[in-house]
Formats: sequence, C-alpha cells, structure tokens
Amino acid sequence: MNVTERFLKYVSFDTTSDETSQTVPSTEKQRVLGEYLVKELCSIGMEQVRMDQYGYVYALLPATPDLSYLNPLGLIAHMDTSSAVSGTNIRPRTVRYEGGELVLENGSVMSPAVYPSLERYVGQELIVTDGNTLLGADDKAGIAEIVSACEYLIQNPDLSHRAIAVAFTPDEEVGRGADHFDVEGFGARRAYTVDGEELGEIEYENFNAASAKLTVHGLNVHPGSAKNIMKNAILMANQFLSMLPPAQTPAHTEGYEGFYHVNDIAGDETTVTLSMLVRDHDRAKFEEKKAFLERLCAYLNAEWGEGSFVLELKDSYYNMREKILPHPDLIENAMEAMRAVGVEPKIVPVRGGTDGARLSYMGIPCPNLSTGGANFHGVHEFIPKESMQKMVDVLVHLSTHP
Repeated sequence: MNVTERFLKYVSFDTTSDETSQTVPSTEKQRVLGEYLVKELCSIGMEQVRMDQYGYVYALLPATPDLSYLNPLGLIAHMDTSSAVSGTNIRPRTVRYEGGELVLENGSVMSPAVYPSLERYVGQELIVTDGNTLLGADDKAGIAEIVSACEYLIQNPDLSHRAIAVAFTPDEEVGRGADHFDVEGFGARRAYTVDGEELGEIEYENFNAASAKLTVHGLNVHPGSAKNIMKNAILMANQFLSMLPPAQTPAHTEGYEGFYHVNDIAGDETTVTLSMLVRDHDRAKFEEKKAFLERLCAYLNAEWGEGSFVLELKDSYYNMREKILPHPDLIENAMEAMRAVGVEPKIVPVRGGTDGARLSYMGIPCPNLSTGGANFHGVHEFIPKESMQKMVDVLVHLSTHP
C-alpha cells in the first residue's frame, strides 16, 4: 500500500473529537481507527505494537545492528479531526490541477484569489474534498507518512536506520493529545510531530494559549415594566465584546501577532456564556492579554454589580521554543533531510498548537514537520500526492542518517 492509498483508507474513518466530552478519548470512533492502525502496524512488521486504555497507539521499529548505538527517533501524529467542519462521510477525489479555479463536486469553488498557494501546485495531482466536509489531512496525512516510512525501512533491510518510536494520539484538536501520553514507555526522548501544513514547513515556535469562559449574569423582568430594573445579559455581553481590541482578532493578525478569538456564544436575557481563545507567541504579551480580560471584567462588574461577569481562564499550552533551542540539531537535521530529497525548508511559527508543544514541556523536545496539506479545518482542504511522498522520503532520510 503506498502513502496515497493509505491516506485514503484512513480518511474513511470518522474521527472527529468532541471538546464537550469528558471521556478519553473524547469520541469512541477515534478508538476504531486506533484498532485498525494496531492491526496494520503489526502486519507491516512493527514491534511492541499496542493501544492503551486511553486510545493511544504505540509501536517500535528496532534499529539495524550497526546503528543501534544511536538514540531512537520519535515520530508522532494525531488521529482525530477538527469539529469545525464535518468529518462524516468524507468523499475525497484526486484531480490534476491545471490552474485557475478548481470546482468541487458540490459546486463550491477553490480560487487562487482566495487561496494563493494553489498556484504552486499547477500540474500536480491534488486530493480534495467534495466541498461538504473537511479532508482529514490534519493529521491522517501525518499518520500515513509515518507508517509508509516505517514500511519502507522494513522492506529494505539493507538500509541502516536508527530505532523509530511511533505514537498516534487522540484528541489533539481539543487540546488533550498529550494528557495521557506515555513519556516513559514511548521509547524516544526526542521526536517530531508530523502535523504541519505545506511541504517544507518546520515549526518550533507556537502560540502560548489559554481558553477563556465568560458567564454574564443579567436580570430579566417583563419588558413592559423593565425600566431601571432589567439587566439584559445579551446586551451586557455585547458591551464586553465591543471593548475587546478590534485589531487583535484572527482576521487581522498574522505571523507572530497574537489575538483574542470568540468561538462560541449562547444565552438569553438572564444568562449568556461566551467562550474564547487567547493566543500570543510572546509570553509577556500573552500574560498581558489575560490580565486585560481580568481588568475588563472588573470594570464591568463595577458598572453592573459584582458577580455580573464571571471569567474563567485556563492555560492550554506554551511556546515550545525555549525547549527546542537547546537541541538545535533537531532543526538542522530536519532542514538537511528536506534538502536531501529536493524540498526547500522553511522555518515558520505555528499559529496554533501541536501535541509537540505539550510534549516539549513533558521532557520530549518535539518540533513540528509539514504533512504537505493546506487549508486545514475547512471544506477546501487539500493535499498533493507528491507532497505526501516527499514527506515519506524526508522521514526515511531522518531515520537513516546519524
């Protein structure tokens, strides 16, 4: 099975995770893919294959005798997909992109005017969606590339390689992918997540991240007799939103710029709940963003009455940069591997997070490598076949060069 066939098989599994679930994994359907992967890893000749009680899949490819002295290399990807767009009944198809607008099966259009990166893939075969679901390259492409690289090494026993420790995690998309990671049993003390986007990207800087939940408590009475009595929680929440910095939203930021992102709001005149993400690469600016929210709520409570605005802040993960910099060879080796197979490496900051960010603080320095995909978490997600094969080549090179 080649990497494309493998990827197309994996995306047939619906593995959407669920932020509201209290189970581990958050959805049982992730475990279904995990069980399939266990069987596949055993069938290609991996050793110590297991899925633990939390749905994490682990395996080991022992080193060839001549390179057994080298430290094992860890390769990690996640099984779940984002709930931002449906992951049910994904219907991928392969198209040769000849430039211009690309029309999907449901009639929606992918245009270079909106997605300029499309122009880089003229003449290539792209795997796209039908326009109704996401594709699942985030991160089933990473899984397919890791398994395919391991299979290649197994099928070519004369090719010397270090030991490869593999892990496939659940619930990365809901920020819990490293919660139950078996650091001691994994088998490697340094690793890469294969969870990035376009080919050549290497990421070792990510956002510092927190989640914020705001509960607004109003007072509802009949509108006919509401004067000087009613406190409409909807309007109170709107006042809070109007006081957020208008330029610090995802739609107005890029690169290292942080943001506030309101991603859910619900309620009525009595109670409104609002959820948001707080992000910044710079730790001091990150802390100031959280402090601003606290000051804003204090100001509004002084106006509306104590307890009207209740804010809960919870840190999610931190910038892995400080944990990666003491291990510069991780970046140098990734860059060398890419160049060796004809890929130009590009260091970019992650405008998000990966399991690697958490794992770097758990004792496994873990930069992030590209999968080759684009437009993650949307119906216009796509991945070129050539990019997936190039990433297999990159992983093989990383495994075979001390």
